[in-house]
Amino acid sequence: MSQELIAALQNPALYPHPVEGFRIIETHISWVILTGTYAYKMKKPVNFGFLDFTDLAARKHFCEEELRLNQRMAPDLYLRVLPVTGSLEAPQIGGQGEAIEFLLQMREFPQTQLMAEVQARGELTDAHIDALAEQIASFHLSIPQVAAGHALNSAEAIVAPMRQNFEQIQPLLTEQADLQQLDALIEWTETSIARLQPVLEQRSQQGFIRECHGDLHLGNATIIEDKVVLFDCIEFNEPFRLIDIASDAAFLVMDLEDRGLKCQARRFINGWLERTGDYSSLQLLNLYKAYRAIVRAKVSLFRLHQEEDAVQRRVILRQYRSYANLAESYSAIPSRFLAITHGVSAVGKSQVAVRLVEALGAIRIRSDVERKRLHGEQPDALTSEVSAGIYSATAGDATYQRLHALAESALGAGFSVVIDATYLKQHYRQAAWQVAEATGVPFIILSCEAPEAVIEQWLAQRQATGSDPSDATMDVVRAQQQSREPLSDSEQLLNRQIDTPDADSLDALVSAIRQRLPGL
Repeated sequence: MSQELIAALQNPALYPHPVEGFRIIETHISWVILTGTYAYKMKKPVNFGFLDFTDLAARKHFCEEELRLNQRMAPDLYLRVLPVTGSLEAPQIGGQGEAIEFLLQMREFPQTQLMAEVQARGELTDAHIDALAEQIASFHLSIPQVAAGHALNSAEAIVAPMRQNFEQIQPLLTEQADLQQLDALIEWTETSIARLQPVLEQRSQQGFIRECHGDLHLGNATIIEDKVVLFDCIEFNEPFRLIDIASDAAFLVMDLEDRGLKCQARRFINGWLERTGDYSSLQLLNLYKAYRAIVRAKVSLFRLHQEEDAVQRRVILRQYRSYANLAESYSAIPSRFLAITHGVSAVGKSQVAVRLVEALGAIRIRSDVERKRLHGEQPDALTSEVSAGIYSATAGDATYQRLHALAESALGAGFSVVIDATYLKQHYRQAAWQVAEATGVPFIILSCEAPEAVIEQWLAQRQATGSDPSDATMDVVRAQQQSREPLSDSEQLLNRQIDTPDADSLDALVSAIRQRLPGL
């Protein structure tokens, strides 16, 4: 029936708009009819356990759910649900009478603009990653929390699909090495769940379980009119969608890492953390990434047992092992360090911090962002005053206390940290050093220097773009230069001087840290 209807719908006369031609995209759960201007999605009457589209009423319901959910992130892409009336031989789209099927109408976009295709061509940029972080973080902050009494809002609900994955994978494996690896992954997962039980409970109690996207990866993102657009949320299964926002973000991190894009994955998660302020989720990030990798591994195995061709079976099994190996990599004990930047505003501290993020996997914590998260924006009347408003001594103490608390939490979660702040006062540097001592990690002071002309140029660029959270002016910079406290003899032993305009200086820094901590 469905194939016959798909064939009959390939008639230009049925559509109230010009049709350039027809192309059909088929997945295991739907068909998409591409007409050149609009796309029409029809769900297959299938039942896979985790979804059931066998009933016409269910297909209508899930078309409407797909429209509702995706309009949150792509309102211009998802348009309406249309009934198909008439007969299989002579269907009408949006006509009168009893519906025989339902179509979800969407604006068509070039498949070449899918971000997976953009990445495959080597055209994925930092700007794309930053846009993804901004959009996903804003989305996560805007969606409502799942009610406290909901069955999916609990620690047990968070971990149930992790265990289910292993239960479904185990009977499908035959080789001893694969089974041993799976046993090790199960043990690590269960140990992690037991250790993180209080954190999992807090996530559900503190409102981090929300109606998320559920399937965030580059194949579900596109570029339309130079803007990144996310689409194709999970509509058919609430447990896949009513999840921790950090689990939602972890899917994209895993997808980027699977594609060999570690630098971009690190850039994304830092951008997401900076915008959401959800640094407590770092304790769960590796567990969530491993879970997402195992989901992909499981899907590969499902395909293996539907495939008879020996060559294709080997390809699928290799894909399974690639995802299983990725999941296993998240269980490794990491090397860690705590670094602080040191220098006046606009000297290039942030670019040093970003380099450590991308090259070494550090988590960047920014004073300019956390200060405003704590205290709000600086009133316009005080912007010319160096030590007023949110830049008062009291506000400064509170800001550095927050930076150090976040750093201690991230270090405890197994991540290296770079705190992006001026650290011109010795007592702030000493407080950061104490965090490193308490957590047993190496401590590095990164003293950033640049000529005054370069600082002026960078300040002008900041002010022109208006995208930087810093309020610093050249007057502020000069005041900082006069009031800064020099490094002590003991601090000098931990110090590394960086000429920020010189790329070689940054390369040398990364190499030096790697030599000291080979596990990075």
